[in-house]
Amino acid sequence: MSKLKKILENILRGDSDANVSFKQMGHLLEKLGFNKRVRGDHHIFNKDSVVEILNLQPKSSKAKPYQVKQVRNIIIKYKLGGYFDA
Repeated sequence: MSKLKKILENILRGDSDANVSFKQMGHLLEKLGFNKRVRGDHHIFNKDSVVEILNLQPKSSKAKPYQVKQVRNIIIKYKLGGYFDA
């Protein structure tokens, strides 16, 4: 299983939101087609087919749990990642 698949499954499972690497989550979002821009410690992700804009900040090297939940909700809502039927 690829590293990105493991990260995606970890985010979708939702049982360890406080233990998700910020760098890996950002990399996953870029692989899912999100554009990234950085302003200070704010990493802003957007995608043409997604209405919401994700504004994420790291907490040391980890992602903030509520932001992992936001990412999970976006992945599920827009059926990103190839795990859902259209």
